[in-house]
Amino acid sequence: MIKHIVCFKLKDNSEKNCEITADILKSMEGKVPQVKEIEVGVDFLHSARSYDIILQVSVDDEKALEDYQNDDYHCSVVKKHMHTVMESSVAVDYYI
Repeated sequence: MIKHIVCFKLKDNSEKNCEITADILKSMEGKVPQVKEIEVGVDFLHSARSYDIILQVSVDDEKALEDYQNDDYHCSVVKKHMHTVMESSVAVDYYI
């Protein structure tokens, strides 16, 4: 299995905007078939080095990760939203 983790820094990290964005990320559950597990968290410390939201997704293998990245719902809903609200992001993918 592969764990795909992305941390997002939002342009507007208000509680409302973080909640809306977290809900959109969570909406992949049951809609993106490659996603075996999903976890979304919102930062509460708001320190200078904090990111605002974390997405953790588990997929079966590299092919599933590639398919996830190109999934229609992921691209047309989730990525579209994230590209409008995020300031920056960092990611890591590793085998579990």
